[in-house]
Amino acid sequence: MDVNTFSDIEKKAEVLVEALPYIMQYRGKTIVVKYGGSAMINDDLKSAVISDIVLLSLIGIKVVLVHGGGPEITEVLKKMGKESRFINGLRYTDAETAEVAQMVLAGKINKDLVGGIVAAGGNAVGLSGFDGGLIRAKKKDDDGVDYGYVGTITDVNTKIIKDNLENGYIAVVSTVAAGDDGKVYNINADTAALEIAIALKADRVLVLTDVRGILRDASDDSSLVSDVRVDEIESLIKSGVITGGMIPKVKSIANAVSLDIKSASIIDGRVKHSIIVELFSDEGFGTIIRK
Repeated sequence: MDVNTFSDIEKKAEVLVEALPYIMQYRGKTIVVKYGGSAMINDDLKSAVISDIVLLSLIGIKVVLVHGGGPEITEVLKKMGKESRFINGLRYTDAETAEVAQMVLAGKINKDLVGGIVAAGGNAVGLSGFDGGLIRAKKKDDDGVDYGYVGTITDVNTKIIKDNLENGYIAVVSTVAAGDDGKVYNINADTAALEIAIALKADRVLVLTDVRGILRDASDDSSLVSDVRVDEIESLIKSGVITGGMIPKVKSIANAVSLDIKSASIIDGRVKHSIIVELFSDEGFGTIIRK
């Protein structure tokens, strides 16, 4: 064996040794992963996410994968000759769009993900907000704006998720829900993932996005703020470190951490295996928000 080959083996061994305490820490625990952005539409990134999720499950971590699917909804609507419209970052959802969202999210995307996980050697079950009364919702009306059939979550019943996790399945959840009025509601995937995590009292939440995390300089990935306490969030907003669409995302995460979640991370879904690096390395990969 030449020196270079031996060095490569040593490096691989060092990676495994570094991961061991983290594997022990999370084994038997519940982790919620919010899956969206580029990682959903790039085949290589999608494959990497699926393999990461399967690995977590195989080493004894209980995984809930909550997914969106905005680009695919937009594509189907475009084929129907229907233009997508967004208000305050949320898709305006009329009755026809709500049906399309249900079809795309609970049908195609959800089942594709389940199939991919099974093909990669994992066990998975596909769920929507309708199944077992998992998510109940009402029309979003908290800011006086009409978003159509965009829903605000009123209740999360985790029994069907817990039953599947206890039986060794990865729970793959699409974010459409039933309202008390019998209507179908489209739910923001970030919000749904955090509400599910709170209801489960999850040990960790990972939010995959198309940014590195919280950056002191938005144009410089090396300016990553790797560790943030909840009580630091407002000062980071006031100083202009957290801006635009990151403000509601970070505030929602901070609120969840303030309740029953131990910590949550914003990680870059554009990088392969960012889930594994964030969970199982000393450095981590994104921004972790703690109490």
